[in-house]
Amino acid sequence: MGEPISVVSITSAVSDEVIFETNRNFTGMGHEHYVKEDPITGDRPVDRLADLLLREGSAKQVHIYAQSISVVGAFGFDQEHAKDLIENFYIYYKPGVEVPDEASFS
Repeated sequence: MGEPISVVSITSAVSDEVIFETNRNFTGMGHEHYVKEDPITGDRPVDRLADLLLREGSAKQVHIYAQSISVVGAFGFDQEHAKDLIENFYIYYKPGVEVPDEASFS
């Protein structure tokens, strides 16, 4: 595990929305929509990615369908930071993070 996700950002016709096209499918054929004010109760990868974008990426809304991620930004939304969060979402072993040993899984 730990392969980066390829991400291309596309400016939407909607002024505060950015669409990120990736090489990973997050939802299959289902649509998932998240709003900053609503709690995320799931623990699937799609739920965790949306939570990350809403908390750390300054997003107001996130819509994920297959490999497309639409983000409506809040004030101070940083498109490059959001892109970086998506690209590194599946990288588990980062500098400064200790790799768990076998004993920690039992």
